[in-house]
Amino acid sequence: MSLRPALIALICVLFIGGCGAARPAKYHQLTVPGDTAADPHGDVYPVTLVMGPLLSSHLYREDHLVYSSNGEDMGIYEYERWVEPPTEMIQEVLFRALRFSGRFRAVHAQHSSVRGDYLVRGHLYDFKEINGSSMSARVSLELELRDIKTGNTVWTHVYNHDEPVSSKKVSAVVAALNRNVQRATNEFTASLVEYFSAHPPAPPSPAAQ
Repeated sequence: MSLRPALIALICVLFIGGCGAARPAKYHQLTVPGDTAADPHGDVYPVTLVMGPLLSSHLYREDHLVYSSNGEDMGIYEYERWVEPPTEMIQEVLFRALRFSGRFRAVHAQHSSVRGDYLVRGHLYDFKEINGSSMSARVSLELELRDIKTGNTVWTHVYNHDEPVSSKKVSAVVAALNRNVQRATNEFTASLVEYFSAHPPAPPSPAAQ
């Protein structure tokens, strides 16, 4: 008996199986503050902030969700993705939170034509699911404030927090990462306000207005 018909049948089965519908990717995003400025609870500082980039490893400059086991081994979810790379999403959350806090004269993105008084930039070290005896969502982020006129770094703040995850579902991990970013944003904003409270900037001269 010839093996040719059986071989052809096997190839057809493999071909049909390979042409099945691919598993759809699921996309997630962080909560971005609204576009309504809050009534400032305190002084409005006469400074213009420019929001610069967040540097990071290539893992957080792509759109996959990242997980870690035993603190060192890392991997990515193939079908669970962010709508944008984490560096860009977190930068947007920080930018809008600072702009609509009402505590600064103005906040602009670095790609705008505004030069500004201070540049806010940072480095994202961790933005991932941590697996172990209990699950958590880790965010490690450092920001710095650079005086554009002098080039000096006048303020730095490091945030590192593991947010508990309520279940093993990816949606629970996303929710925990989102809570963690909101917590970090509030902490950074409060720390910046504290810096300018301790180092009041001089108001602009009439000629500069």
